[in-house]
Amino acid sequence: MDLKKQLVAHLIQITRERDPYLATGGHFFVQEYIRASFSQWGSVEIHTFKVGSKVCENLILNLPSDSKSGKSNLSPILIAAHYDAVPGTPGADDNATGVAVLLELARIFATQPTKYPLRLVAFDMEESGLLGSSDYVAKLRREKQKLRLMMSLEMLGYCDANPGTQNYPAPFLERFYPNTGDFIALIGNFKTLPDLFRLRNSFCQSGTKSEFLPVVNQGKIVPPTRRSDHAPFWDAGYPAIMVTDTSFMRNPHYHKPSDKIGTLDLDFLTGVCRGLEVGIRKL
Repeated sequence: MDLKKQLVAHLIQITRERDPYLATGGHFFVQEYIRASFSQWGSVEIHTFKVGSKVCENLILNLPSDSKSGKSNLSPILIAAHYDAVPGTPGADDNATGVAVLLELARIFATQPTKYPLRLVAFDMEESGLLGSSDYVAKLRREKQKLRLMMSLEMLGYCDANPGTQNYPAPFLERFYPNTGDFIALIGNFKTLPDLFRLRNSFCQSGTKSEFLPVVNQGKIVPPTRRSDHAPFWDAGYPAIMVTDTSFMRNPHYHKPSDKIGTLDLDFLTGVCRGLEVGIRKL
């Protein structure tokens, strides 16, 4: 199966205005598309939460571990992407790319399981203040659920190989990282340091440039590192990593009507998906 074609097919369906307040039709369409895609591989769990009088949904697919690994009762790896968008943008990079990769990882790991059980989650209301992930983390805490790792897929498809295309949220970072926006970034709390090394190496071995940044104090020293659904997991003490093309620090179409499929580097996105598969299998 051609991975790039599969990702493009998902992007075509997801890339549309889907703000949960002003573009409810598009939002519902994408929600149902994710539900239908997940349901090919197992029963879809719905985690509902309320924002005012509005009932919102996180969509969850649990995949079992590889029975041949001989290990049972392992804590799951949670892989997530948010499916809502801000008003006025079709949100191709933010975050149709993350959802497309999430759906392909569901297909890949449903047919060829990995050592750890996987929990794939499509979060709603990220753009409204990480509301879907915050509510879900509160549930995990109440139920004392453990996680091997949480991974937030947050904008994965914008790449620019020209020098000077990569910016950073703090001046000191410019001394240590490249100024060319052609890599995938891995940003994790200190609990994830061994996993950051492993994932970075897996990306590089699969042909995708990668850089990683471990943060202290839940990323509060560099606030832009907290701008996705991993942040509530950091705050709750879980090991969590954001996988990102660095969003507005690279992509000039961020939160704009111009965030369309035509601006994406589809080969880069495909490489990110392949690198994630390799990396997750090596955890």
